Amino acid sequence: MVGFFRKVSDYFRSYIFDSTVNVKNRSFIVFSGAVLVALFAAIPCGLIMREPILATISTFVGAVFFTVYVLISVRYNRLEQAKVSISIILVFVFLPAMYFTNGGAYGGTPVWLLLGTIYIAMILEGRMKIVMLILNMVSMAAYFSVGYFYPDLIIAYDRAGNYFDTMAALVIVSWVIFCLISFQLSLSKHEEADKSLRRLFEQTATALVTAIDAKDKYTHGHSARVAEYSRKIAALAGKSERECDDIYYVALLHDVGKIGIPEHIINKEGKLTDEEYDIIKQHPVLGAQILKGISEIPFISIGAHYHHERYDGNGYPDGLKGNDIPEFARIISVADAYDAMTSKRSYRDTIPQQQVREEFVKCTGTQFDPNFARMMIHLIDIDTEYEMKEREEINELSGKNELSIGDYRSVVSDGILLTQYMTTIRMNVGKNKHTPTRTPNPSIILFDALDGHFHDSDKNIKDMLYLEYGSIWFDGRYELIGARKMVTKTYETDYADAPAQNEYVIKAVREKDHLLIRMIGKKNTSEIIAALPDSIRFAYIGITGEYCRIDNIMVTKDKEINEEPIPRIAEEVSYINVPDGDVPNIQINGYRTSATDGIPVKDGLKIIFHAQSLPTARLVWHCPFINIFTSDDGKVFGENYKDYMLMRLDGECWEGDPACDVTLSIIKNDTFEGWDAWKDFNMAGFDCTVTVSVNKNRITVRTENFGIILKHTALILDDPEQVYIALTGDQSAITNIRIS
Repeated sequence: MVGFFRKVSDYFRSYIFDSTVNVKNRSFIVFSGAVLVALFAAIPCGLIMREPILATISTFVGAVFFTVYVLISVRYNRLEQAKVSISIILVFVFLPAMYFTNGGAYGGTPVWLLLGTIYIAMILEGRMKIVMLILNMVSMAAYFSVGYFYPDLIIAYDRAGNYFDTMAALVIVSWVIFCLISFQLSLSKHEEADKSLRRLFEQTATALVTAIDAKDKYTHGHSARVAEYSRKIAALAGKSERECDDIYYVALLHDVGKIGIPEHIINKEGKLTDEEYDIIKQHPVLGAQILKGISEIPFISIGAHYHHERYDGNGYPDGLKGNDIPEFARIISVADAYDAMTSKRSYRDTIPQQQVREEFVKCTGTQFDPNFARMMIHLIDIDTEYEMKEREEINELSGKNELSIGDYRSVVSDGILLTQYMTTIRMNVGKNKHTPTRTPNPSIILFDALDGHFHDSDKNIKDMLYLEYGSIWFDGRYELIGARKMVTKTYETDYADAPAQNEYVIKAVREKDHLLIRMIGKKNTSEIIAALPDSIRFAYIGITGEYCRIDNIMVTKDKEINEEPIPRIAEEVSYINVPDGDVPNIQINGYRTSATDGIPVKDGLKIIFHAQSLPTARLVWHCPFINIFTSDDGKVFGENYKDYMLMRLDGECWEGDPACDVTLSIIKNDTFEGWDAWKDFNMAGFDCTVTVSVNKNRITVRTENFGIILKHTALILDDPEQVYIALTGDQSAITNIRIS
């Protein structure tokens, strides 16, 4: 028996100090344990005071019910529901019963009533905490008022009974408070020690990784990026914060085996020989051997050992297949491949996001775990500003320390993306040492390209969908090429804004289809407003000029959206200037940049609309999406938003919240003529009908377009107050929306 209680005590202690468990859940368990002790202690106290046998039985039944309910909630992971249920029972059942059977205001009840307030304050969160605290205060005021005006309703004790009840209440409630305070203090102590150890481990691991990455001049920072991508995927997979941290460190050390690979092989320019490739393939085994000695973190070697295994079994070193590959390694494999494609190599430049996405779609189920590949595709979709790519230490210069420019445009920097966050570029400009007699003349190029780079060859212009908007010089001159219009003015530079000698400053921001660019020199400032062809394409700045040396380039972005409106010099391009249907028309310029308001999901709901891809659409997934979600205000991305299912009309589907299981059915009939024809079909425009059927918590969405029959079913596992459906998409215009 002693061993049993010790085992239970050890389990309880390990649980409440387990940092992978939500701290509110641990507080709930501590509070529940303390209250259970208090309830069972109240039973002999009631017998001593000779309280009515009904009150004693009620206390016993309540204690047993509370014990069973808490155990079931822990067993089936329903702690959130348990917290709310217990708070309601405590405030509206247990405490009023105790008030009216334990002497009212004259016994120990006022002390007992503190339990409700303590519970709500310590356990609940957000809006529910505020609501329950208000209800608790109102209910207590009501109990005391009823007891004052109708004293006959209260079962009173004699003076000795009231005194004993008050003392018992003070002791037991003090015990509860003591447990909670002790828990918080111990928790702080444990977590501080844990943080200290993790900091030490992270610093050691980072130092080791830096040394490894330094061997390979083409993959500098690779391990840190793979670790961050792995953390993002793990978070989407519903992993706890502690599990996300664990996979971060496992991924950080995934390439540790490269420390044993000769440097001349790692840095070889061009294709490796078969013998050299065999040597490279040894680094997973070497990494596992190096890390397996870390016994305190036994799983740390998983990433190093298995990150080159393939889901179809054609990887190395062990040829594992499917779920036989450890989950951490399947996540790291996806993150590693993404960084490899979006980083520079000796034999190629970075691969554009769209092509990387297509590669993940093609390799899902073969090279990559389908679940984690789908999450990587989702991360690509929401990375509208291409933040998840290799960043150079010297911003936007592809590793160069300077730009040495002779003839005009002979050298152009990598593109610097302009967004609604003000971008500031500082740079020093001097004479080119090869043309010392010529006056330096810096300028910028405004352009768009899939890879964010300037191109001047016909092949690259076509392959990278390169579009040049125009060129601008610091004296205010400009050349209009692909932009609709440019307006410029030049004025004296304000003394407070004046850059240092030989320094130039560019401040640029975007608002829909307009750019505002200020090019600040020592004496004059040129302000340019450019109207782009539309709001959809990206806009990059490429730094160039003639007869100059540009160095010390520093690029920073504001953290807040620019509030200064850009004066409009051209009308906004719209593809939805037609009468609205039952719901306002929407134009979606980028991934989910616009959406209809939510339409409450009902059985038999039918949505009919006209859809057309925008002229800039060039990919299969530039099409309408159907979004199943819940939020407090019925709006996409509204308060307490949960994304249950995001269904694209090409058949792809993003299953959002873990509280939803999605089943996909995609059939291509004889009228489907291939994806190129499907894109042409979208570009021409088509009418679409979406039907919804509901069976309890199972929502099925059906639609058909150009030979693709879709039937996606969302099984919602939680219990939202209302589920909504909305239309959104990517580079699409949706008009004449009818609801029936």
